[in-house]
Amino acid sequence: MKSENKDFDDKKTPNEFNQEHDNFYDELNSILPSGSKYNPPQEQEDKFQQEQDEEDAPGIFDPEEESDDSDEDDYETRSDNTVHHPVLNFFWKFFKWCSILACLLVLSGVGLFAYYASKAPNVTQAQLASGGSSTLYTTDGKVLLTLGQAKRYYLKYDEIPSTLKNAIVSIEDKRFWNEPLGLDPIRIVGSTVANIRGHDISAGGSSITQQLIKLSVFSTNASDRTLKRKAQEAWIAMHVSREYSREQILEYYVNKVYMNYSLYGIGTASRYYYGKTPDKLDLAQTALLAGMPNSPTFYDPYVSPARARYRRNLVLQAMLKNGKITQLQYDRASTENIQSGLIYEHDTQSKLRKVDDPYIKEVVDEVRAKGYDPYNDNLKITVNIDQKAQDKLYSLANDNKIPFTNDKMQIGATVVDPNNGHVVAIIGGRHLPNVQLGLDRAVQTVRSTGSSIKPVLDYAPAIQYKHWSTARVLSDSPYVYEGTHIQLYDWDNRYYGNMTMRYALEQSRNVPAVRTLESVGLLKASKFAKKMGVNADPAQGLSVAIGANASSLQMAGAYSAFADNGLYHKPQFVSKIETATGDVKNYDGPGIHVMDKSTAYMITDMLKGVITHGSGTKAIIGDLIQAGKTGTVKYSDGELKKHPSYKGTPKDSWFVGYTRSYVMSVWTGYDNLNNGKISGSGEDSAALYYKAMMSYLMEDKANIDWVKPSTVLVRRYNTGNELFQEGHAPAISSVSRKRLNRIPRYVIRKYQRTPDYTFNQRTNQQNNNQNNTQNVQQNNQRSNIQQQQNNSPVKYYYYSSR
Repeated sequence: MKSENKDFDDKKTPNEFNQEHDNFYDELNSILPSGSKYNPPQEQEDKFQQEQDEEDAPGIFDPEEESDDSDEDDYETRSDNTVHHPVLNFFWKFFKWCSILACLLVLSGVGLFAYYASKAPNVTQAQLASGGSSTLYTTDGKVLLTLGQAKRYYLKYDEIPSTLKNAIVSIEDKRFWNEPLGLDPIRIVGSTVANIRGHDISAGGSSITQQLIKLSVFSTNASDRTLKRKAQEAWIAMHVSREYSREQILEYYVNKVYMNYSLYGIGTASRYYYGKTPDKLDLAQTALLAGMPNSPTFYDPYVSPARARYRRNLVLQAMLKNGKITQLQYDRASTENIQSGLIYEHDTQSKLRKVDDPYIKEVVDEVRAKGYDPYNDNLKITVNIDQKAQDKLYSLANDNKIPFTNDKMQIGATVVDPNNGHVVAIIGGRHLPNVQLGLDRAVQTVRSTGSSIKPVLDYAPAIQYKHWSTARVLSDSPYVYEGTHIQLYDWDNRYYGNMTMRYALEQSRNVPAVRTLESVGLLKASKFAKKMGVNADPAQGLSVAIGANASSLQMAGAYSAFADNGLYHKPQFVSKIETATGDVKNYDGPGIHVMDKSTAYMITDMLKGVITHGSGTKAIIGDLIQAGKTGTVKYSDGELKKHPSYKGTPKDSWFVGYTRSYVMSVWTGYDNLNNGKISGSGEDSAALYYKAMMSYLMEDKANIDWVKPSTVLVRRYNTGNELFQEGHAPAISSVSRKRLNRIPRYVIRKYQRTPDYTFNQRTNQQNNNQNNTQNVQQNNQRSNIQQQQNNSPVKYYYYSSR
């Protein structure tokens, strides 16, 4: 049956159908207006296919050309079933670029690791087997000593008990026996995650092999735990793991770890702590020693038994978890007294170590303050000690060559080279106990300095900031501390009216010193002293003018600025440190200008007079050009109430003196109030100790005077030559000085013979009436008015400071 529609007659041939099809559209387009021509469906399909081909071309994608007319999703499905979506396209490209970036990062990391590895130091078997201690050298390159060198008992692998091996591996690196590269990837990943979370690269993921490398080659300084160091550490660990067996590596580790008290190796520690070899220790004792290398000082069973017990039990838990002990063994060992079996008597010191112990203690502390571990970092430390001077300082303190009151009387003294700040020698006490790194009184004992603080805190700031001359007239007259009823007296309970600054310092008068500090300003003066290493507490009030708290090391450093023309070098025990990798750090510096040359010279010129005819005549050394200051502190009223027999004797006695070559600061006194009092010839021990030591030091040194700077001018008065700063000097010496400096000679001689002689109060009142000037009377009137206003009697403040 034929179709009614000729166009769809299925009996027509394709050519006939296409011809009729084309004719139909030609006739249709002939009657349509221009611009509205209609294309046959096949042409539309061909055009659409051409546009799709263009859109699918590489690098061509424009979301803005996507059609919004379709009710379908914003994508087209082609005959090959490929889905094209802009979001999927974006993520595909993002993933592609991230992959490329990740590959680049990996390649960069590998390259950086290879670079760091190529710079890694070589490690020898001698380095692995040696102790991790540091060696001290003198400035001329000679070996002084090695820390802990005489206390090491080396254990061969077959001498290490299996219990000790299991304890170390369980707590430090439980996969140690199965690490082909000497690394523990699981721990590394864990520590890396922890480091990322904490934004730090120093968290631990080290295997026993890596720890051995760190102890043998690298510094343990936290600031040196860099990516470079970790890469080199890993590379060397892989090399060592190939070259040496696990048994050798464990042997080296057991014998290298630091165990406190200058001890290296667990074999050495076993004998020190328990008096036994490791195979004789019980499980609890073995676990304690296995855990100590993590922090030997922190887990010290003598000092911190609770922390040591915690660490021991942590090791026992690791052994239990690792299947190396049973639950019953754990229960017994974890409840054992942590101090069971410990021995407390040790004879460990050589003569050299005993003499040098205070110095070594300060070296260790200073190296640690610089960020290194002197017991683990294999450092070469250049120290500033003069061994002969150190020996002399020790013998003077212990061989009865200086008249100390008794054996309990102590000393702390420091010798410094003012030209560079090097601490030449230091003594931490007399009759030191047989311990290492014990109490160092030269540094740790901080006591009132007495009058030795006056040049630093009172008179130098007055010259520096107020341009006072040595002829400045000061009043030695009754003085009451502002806001109190406390009246200040001098050492002899007398006042002598007006006197020059030079004379007041030479005779160590208290009232002029306090008035000077008051004029300068306490805050300003304390900042000046701080630049010289002395912390004068403003909260102490103006009484700090005659006694600030300081150590002999601090006072030696402060006076070195006077000796070196106003240039301050902080006292230091270490001048150079060389690490195991060859890095060298020098610590000698140019110093800091803390005052004008004119100020330093004028102070020195006045302090010369202290020794020649002032309060420090006991320290005269022939014609040696030197300067110095005494300092004496008496007991408080409360202390005298407990010990009435101490009245009239000094609690602390100081002498600080210097030449162009050396500064020496000496403190003498007692550790505790109950140990006794300074009496008899012991009252002169500080000055006499200084005199003996400075005489020795200057035997081979030139006796050189200080050169007056051009900024200092000299004026002649009947009181002697006085010094002025340039721009602040009178044209001529026209000022009368007849009524100045009127302390009777017999009083001065009396003091020079007996520095702590105390005059009675009645004599003081008689001298007040005879010798006080008009200025004194005015001050008395001011004090009386203040007394009446407060309706209470004036209290007398007997703070003696000579």
